Amino acid sequence: MRIAVSSDMDEPVARQLTEELCLRGHTVLGFGTLGDGDRADWAWSAEAAARAVAAGEADQAVVCCWTGAGASIAANKVNGVRAALCADAYSARGARVWADANALALALRTLSHGLLAEILDAWFDAAPSEKPDDRQNMAHVGEIEEDQAR
Repeated sequence: MRIAVSSDMDEPVARQLTEELCLRGHTVLGFGTLGDGDRADWAWSAEAAARAVAAGEADQAVVCCWTGAGASIAANKVNGVRAALCADAYSARGARVWADANALALALRTLSHGLLAEILDAWFDAAPSEKPDDRQNMAHVGEIEEDQAR
């Protein structure tokens, strides 16, 4: 899978994230401090990673900043991207299952290598729910996005 990864800071955990994704067999597209010549600020780097997903250049994204909140907000402004700020494995699994999230937002401030691995395990092991009520919620989010685009 192609994963767009952005970070506004060159923190060790951001580098661990890219290494962990590569070890899991993913192709990493780096943005911000993880890319060459990219603007590193959280709004620009998260936008770039989200646009890679929207354009089909990446299957999913992982966007990072100090709190994860800014990167999540920026990524969610890109049509077709559903970013979820996840601080634990349960939230990561739920974001994939119940919201069909295609972008994982992470807080560099609170991530350890062990927690990162747990979150990634949950994220990649989960799939969107096929339950009718869950599908209706996901469809409604798409309708909201379409309304905003008009």
